[in-house]
Amino acid sequence: MTTSRRNFLRQSSQLATGVGLATTLPADLLASQPPTAPGDEIRVGLIGCNSMGWTDLNSMLKHPGVRCLALCDVDSNVLNKRASELEKTSGKKPVLYSDFRKLLENKDIDAVIIGTPDHWHCLQTVYACQAGKDVYVEKPMANSIEECNLMVEAARKHNRIVQVGQWQRSGPHWNAALNFVRSGKIGRIRSVKTWAFMPYGKTFPAKPDAAVPAGVDYDMWLGPAPKRPFNPNRFHGSFRYFWDYAGGLMTDWGAHMIDIALAGMNVTAPKTVVALGGKYGFPDHASETPDTLQVVYDYGNFTILWEQSLGTGRGPFDREHGVAFIGNLGTVVVDRSKWELFPEVDGGNYLVPAQPPKFGTGRDLDNHTLNFVTCVRSRQKPNCPAEAGRDVALHAHLGNIAYRTGDKLVWDAEKRRIIGNEKAAELARAHYHSNWNLPKV
Repeated sequence: MTTSRRNFLRQSSQLATGVGLATTLPADLLASQPPTAPGDEIRVGLIGCNSMGWTDLNSMLKHPGVRCLALCDVDSNVLNKRASELEKTSGKKPVLYSDFRKLLENKDIDAVIIGTPDHWHCLQTVYACQAGKDVYVEKPMANSIEECNLMVEAARKHNRIVQVGQWQRSGPHWNAALNFVRSGKIGRIRSVKTWAFMPYGKTFPAKPDAAVPAGVDYDMWLGPAPKRPFNPNRFHGSFRYFWDYAGGLMTDWGAHMIDIALAGMNVTAPKTVVALGGKYGFPDHASETPDTLQVVYDYGNFTILWEQSLGTGRGPFDREHGVAFIGNLGTVVVDRSKWELFPEVDGGNYLVPAQPPKFGTGRDLDNHTLNFVTCVRSRQKPNCPAEAGRDVALHAHLGNIAYRTGDKLVWDAEKRRIIGNEKAAELARAHYHSNWNLPKV
């Protein structure tokens, strides 16, 4: 990006990141802003055009001065479909790539969105930082603890803006709930509950291996993952239920909900972790990851609980997902729709004054992509930097590792490693295959 483009809207960018304005600007106000000059554009490339990658791009394109220059996907069917849709809405044809490395060589691209499966996030983020691109990467940050640390190092070394897609951090009602929690009004907090009870996933039968679909570069899709025959259950969308590529609900929804718990309690790592669960609801499902799981993280003077249940939607406080901060005087509960206070009662009196629920705007993702765009211009720290992405991914991976080993894990925050358990420590490391190597920073 040229100096003039970096200076573009600098004053408003600094105000936005400095006082949280970027998290509250409504989409209709943004749309009413005048178009930017071509030299002031932020030109983005999308790597991984299916599902959330495409959603992230469309959100980012709502903001003035953002243009998509290129798309990359290993599935030409997805790539051509998205290219056609983008050209129809923007009037401009994007440059198409099947290899993300070629996209990163494009000097005209300022920033990339990474919407690929989890096992690709580290390589693509590190290479993007090395190529001088800023990065918006989907959560969870990576598929191993070791990779997350490398991504933080790359962002710091190359001075890149890296925003992780934990977009609750840019939601006004989420931040209002956190401010209330931090105010001390609910008293001493002894525990935080986080959960995802998802009504989907009731049917996931095993399927036989099959021929690779036409137009798919399957070897490139696998990348650093172990070589396996193509199976439709391990491909688009449902890849997240297999350890080679992801970590199930724990790394999917856990990366969102546990993140809010960490932000509210101002912690980055647990002391110990224990987990219990399994394929209890649907034992015959094709998935490897559990449908039912409880993980307890201990911090010495409070705990965080993660609870997941695939195929059922009636979670705690009758919410599919959420975070509950449980204090001596009351409990604050927040999800994507609203936050509310449940006061404790003593002798018929509320221990903290009651108040009505506070609702969200439904624009949290747009606020998050706006914050990224703002920080690309201002070079200020985004709402969910690489460090925050690493912290919650650490928790998600430790939860899964505790489940897979059946052991209580002890985490050394200073040395950033599991201690006294080599089997668990091995699961925290990255294992690359097929001539792909862990990137060096």
